Amino acid sequence: MEPEYDLSRMKKRPNPYAQQLKKQVTISIGIDVIEYFENMAQEAGISSQELINIYLQDCVVSQRKLSLDKAVD
Repeated sequence: MEPEYDLSRMKKRPNPYAQQLKKQVTISIGIDVIEYFENMAQEAGISSQELINIYLQDCVVSQRKLSLDKAVD
């Protein structure tokens, strides 16, 4: 790499768009659902929050709709 491209001297600054990418929310989730995602996340080597976000993002991208007739509490 050329000396003039030395990125180690570059000043760090926060991403101005980071707050627009995610929003913190509080929701109640069943214990069985939490355990399910925690086990899957552990197998995948990522956090359960990250796994849940990936799963929900997949629902958004694929426009997956839940049939509420079959949903249970």
